[in-house]
Formats: sequence, C-alpha cells, structure tokens
Amino acid sequence: MDMLKGEKIAEANLTDWRKLAQGLHARYEIDDFSTGARFVAAVAEAGDTLGHHPRVSIGNGYVDLKLSTDDAIYRDDDGTEYVVEWVTQQDIDLARRITDLAADHKLGAAPASVSVIELGLDTAHSATIAPVWAALLTGDADAQGRGTPSDEIRDATGRVPNLWFGDANDEDTPGQRFHLEVYVPPEVAAQRVAAAVAAGGTVVDDSNAPSLTVIADQDGNKGIICVDTSAAPLA
Repeated sequence: MDMLKGEKIAEANLTDWRKLAQGLHARYEIDDFSTGARFVAAVAEAGDTLGHHPRVSIGNGYVDLKLSTDDAIYRDDDGTEYVVEWVTQQDIDLARRITDLAADHKLGAAPASVSVIELGLDTAHSATIAPVWAALLTGDADAQGRGTPSDEIRDATGRVPNLWFGDANDEDTPGQRFHLEVYVPPEVAAQRVAAAVAAGGTVVDDSNAPSLTVIADQDGNKGIICVDTSAAPLA
C-alpha cells in the first residue's frame, strides 16, 4: 500500500491524532485501568475487522496508540520502490474508527500531549558503523532500514528509539555526534521551545522552524524539536 504524503494526512483531518515521525499518534485519557482495557478490547475488535492494528500502551490515566504500516511503498524520483514504515490509507481508516470508539466510551483525546523520541548520530561512515549500533540497540546487527536506502536502525518491536545517521566529514572538528530528536504536535512546538529556553537553553538554529528547531543546553549539547507541519490537521 502506498505511503501517504503529509498533505493527504492533513486532508483526513484526524482531530484526535498527530503525525509524529513515521506514524500517527493519539492519547486518550482514562479514569482507571479497566476503562482503558475495555477501550483497547474494542480497538482490537475494530482492528480485526480491518486487518490492521495499532501499537498500544496503557498507563496511569491514559491509553497511547500508534498507527503505521510496516510495508508502505515509497517511490523515489526515478520510480524505484522501497518498503518503509509510514502512514497509509489503512491507518487513516483505523484512526477514524478508533476516534469513534473513543467517543462511544466517553474518552477525551489529548493530542497535544503525544511525543516521540528518536536518536541522531552524525558520521561519515554510517554503512560501516550501523551494524554495531544495530547490535547494541536491538541485539540484531541486521536491524537496519526496513527496505529503505538508508542505514538507519529500526527495532521492529519498538523497544528502543530509531537511530538516524546525519552527514559529517572526517575533517570536521570533533564535537557532539549524538543528539535527540523530539517530535511534538504543531500546537505545542513554540511552548516546548520557550520552556527549554526558560530552563536555560539556547536556540542555536531556527532557520527551518517550526519544522526543526535546534536547542543547546548550557554545555553546548544539542537537541532538535521536530514538527511535521505538512501533516497537521486542517483548521
């Protein structure tokens, strides 16, 4: 099934959901665990009907869900196809059904509270070092790419964050190579930046804001606040 571009995701107007990194994410607030379990059981039944299921976690006061398709098809400019994890139409369809189920169970959505953490590592030798990091993070040196042309590390079970490789030259002055990528909904990006600055951080690059805002702490360590503006629900 073809992956959907951000504009198509935005047109779906999924008010309870936010596109973060490779998937759709939602949080529903619950009064107790039993309420969450009943809701998840209903979600499972809906998933059985559609032949597709979300990743689910239940915590104190919330149910978190992620929707993505493991075998979405991406085509590059010359028509070459790659199998990637991304949002497809089946995710849109199930997201709508889950939203209806949440209303039936009288659960409120908290879309501004979802977030995703991924890792970034700048290197000139990603193909060489990727198997080492795959083995360290997942126990499997082949846990790379899922069919994409890149060397990124992906744990199919979601136990650890994805690790992406950025470009660096051997001639570059040694410095911070690792950074965190924090994906947040569009409506909280400015607040997240402001909170980091108020806590003593510094904006070192906002040339691509609000999609990417680089924040440094007092020691110069950098993290990136990431927003998929193209997939934001339409007003």
